[in-house]
Amino acid sequence: MDGRARDERELESLRGDFGGWRIWRAVRQDGRLGEWVASLHDPRAGVEPTLMHPSASLLREALDQQAQRARQRAGGSG
Repeated sequence: MDGRARDERELESLRGDFGGWRIWRAVRQDGRLGEWVASLHDPRAGVEPTLMHPSASLLREALDQQAQRARQRAGGSG
């Protein structure tokens, strides 16, 4: 599988697993793909408004941490 197809598959996986976020690849000035980016659209899914990481795996880890933080925040309120 080439890199572009692998990236597309990983994007779809991230989007499926983290529905409260809009997830995409940033584009560098030279037109090449850059950082993996996630913007929060559902406050129940995370805490930080935007995440940027150099790899899909690091973004996935950060999104998992955001989900945990959101659960903790929800459990502590009220």
